[in-house]
Amino acid sequence: MKYVESYYAATANPHAPWPLLQDSILCDVCIIGGGFTGLSAALYLTEAGYDVVVLEAARVGYGASGRNGGQVVNSYSRDVDVIEQRYGKESARMLGSMMFEGAEIIRDRIDRYAIACDYRPGGIFAALNARQMGHLCTQEKLWQQYGNHDLELLDGRGIRREIATDRYVGGLLDKRGGHLHPLNLALGEAEAIRRHGGRIYEQSAALNVAYGTPNRVKTEQGEVTAKYVIFAGNAYLPTRVEPRLSGKSMPCGSQIVATEPLSRDQALALLPNNHCVEDCNYLLDYFRLTADNRLLYGGGVVYGAREPGDIEALIRPKLRRTFPQLQNVKLDFGWSGNFLLTLSRMPQFGRLENNVYFMQGDSGHGVTCTHLSGKLISEVLRGDAERFDAFANLPHLPFPGGRRFKIPLTAMGAVWYAIRDRLGV
Repeated sequence: MKYVESYYAATANPHAPWPLLQDSILCDVCIIGGGFTGLSAALYLTEAGYDVVVLEAARVGYGASGRNGGQVVNSYSRDVDVIEQRYGKESARMLGSMMFEGAEIIRDRIDRYAIACDYRPGGIFAALNARQMGHLCTQEKLWQQYGNHDLELLDGRGIRREIATDRYVGGLLDKRGGHLHPLNLALGEAEAIRRHGGRIYEQSAALNVAYGTPNRVKTEQGEVTAKYVIFAGNAYLPTRVEPRLSGKSMPCGSQIVATEPLSRDQALALLPNNHCVEDCNYLLDYFRLTADNRLLYGGGVVYGAREPGDIEALIRPKLRRTFPQLQNVKLDFGWSGNFLLTLSRMPQFGRLENNVYFMQGDSGHGVTCTHLSGKLISEVLRGDAERFDAFANLPHLPFPGGRRFKIPLTAMGAVWYAIRDRLGV
């Protein structure tokens, strides 16, 4: 199975291939999924001396990890004030103490292993109306309370200095955010795992897991016997492999385009300080510049992960509304990818058996949350479950309507919020 035809696949760093599993092997930890969640867990565990095997059904970073917008966005899909309202002050304290850690982990990985992934600092949340700007003012105060003082509120004039558009009334610049080439980050982390003695097998989908002491994970041509198993497949984990993980989550698709290369002057005229941007709508748009001066623009959600028929038709109108000066720009790439949504919009961590764990459902904040989750599961296996359990103890709620109706009901709810976004209420 090849990578989808994306900008990232076309500009991936050269790397040695990983083999197909064709033997029966032993290890301490078998991780199912070779995206950021699995790679982060594997790297932390191999650094700690564990014998780790990663099984990837396609290619390293094949799913959302190698197809996303490349934005390093702090916190979670629900901010710490919502966490406190829903789950109490202690949950807010614990989760709030970790909400900037994922981005720090990424920067540490890039520096420690010299990963060439075009990292650039700075991310902007852009407000389209006064209500959204009010939320950003609240967000700034909350984030400062939890230790992030690298923030700057932008008024109308300030946001226009950062983004060459009249769409936004203001914004919040997070200097601890940033953007990068996500597939090259994944490939660099995989190479670091190999350097520490970890084993990665591509084209080696887990077909069945027999739980026990030890566990046995079967693939088409091999088998892994492991003391621990970690499910890290997210939206690309087939229901048949572990049905318990699909009932309280929903794969959703997002679409991205990349323009033809712009001149350096054209590119910096759009985003003079080369920060990435996401707006504050419920169904948000996001965009940034690439290292070769393309504008990468994404937005929208397809519930149930259906493949859209015409990605350009979905995204070009959004791009034109933001940057009418790019009315006739050529689009060289268009692709989609699936992320895993939860009803609470909070990540789902937990245990299926005493020696079997899962981490999934980052709900659009996967670049940072996945890197945090890998660190937390390594803490669990080394005997400290406190931080992992701060997530695992959150309720995992089912979508209304069950398997048959959860997609249309969620889509109807999204239409309501989209109307609210347009009305600014």
